[in-house]
Amino acid sequence: MKRAEIDRAVAINNWLVSTNCYPRLRDVDIDQAIDEAKSRWPDHAIWFRSLNAAHHADWLHALADRGGMLLPSRQVYLFENIAELVRQHTDLKRDISLLRRKDGFVCERILDNETDFVRAEELYDDLYIQKYSRLNPQYRHPLIMAWSKAGLLQLFGLRDTAGILQGVVGLFAFGNLITSPIVGYNTHLPQKVGLYRRLAACVLREGATHGRLVNLSAGVAHFKRQRGGRPALEYSAVLVDHLPPHRRRAIQALGFLTRNIGIPIMRKFKL
Repeated sequence: MKRAEIDRAVAINNWLVSTNCYPRLRDVDIDQAIDEAKSRWPDHAIWFRSLNAAHHADWLHALADRGGMLLPSRQVYLFENIAELVRQHTDLKRDISLLRRKDGFVCERILDNETDFVRAEELYDDLYIQKYSRLNPQYRHPLIMAWSKAGLLQLFGLRDTAGILQGVVGLFAFGNLITSPIVGYNTHLPQKVGLYRRLAACVLREGATHGRLVNLSAGVAHFKRQRGGRPALEYSAVLVDHLPPHRRRAIQALGFLTRNIGIPIMRKFKL
């Protein structure tokens, strides 16, 4: 893979988050976008990340028709008709009820207080960088704040009785779909406080309130299944027809491994 320069690639519609959103295909001149990308980056593979058949079937078909190889990347969890899911799933109903408790952890919108955005950076860093991996994107508060001011990101937070933010979640919305790639909470507080449960419930409540679909991304699969999340394979569509044969073969090999080994493992263990 290293010899084939598997990392010499450019991602189109890359929002620098784990789960990208996509506009409607009919609003995009996809051929122009592909031609321009190949012209600007002739030595790079062209990647379209974060595509799933439930929300992006038209994109998948269009890119496959243009020679794109579909590489499975992970299994994400989708929530539709959330109001009905609340009635059907006891765990989700309990989580939503947590947001109504008068214990100081109210899920509220964060708008323009820079101190809150600095705290959001700290909470995200505490979870995704310190606890999980330093290879995760390291978001800084000026970027999070700029996203929010531009209307791209809606940031919500959980405050304790002293008014200190103890959890944050950032929502990106594209059309009828919500994703939540920014999550952070105080990992030193007891698990019984239920900060992650409250943050997930805050996202789903927003989806229910506005009648939107929600993609809660990958991870903690059992938690999401218990709340009505529907698993869906996420793909990257990769265009390599303009690259030398040895580089095309490497990506084809990666596709073979993910389809024939990765997918069965994800499905068997419900990842």
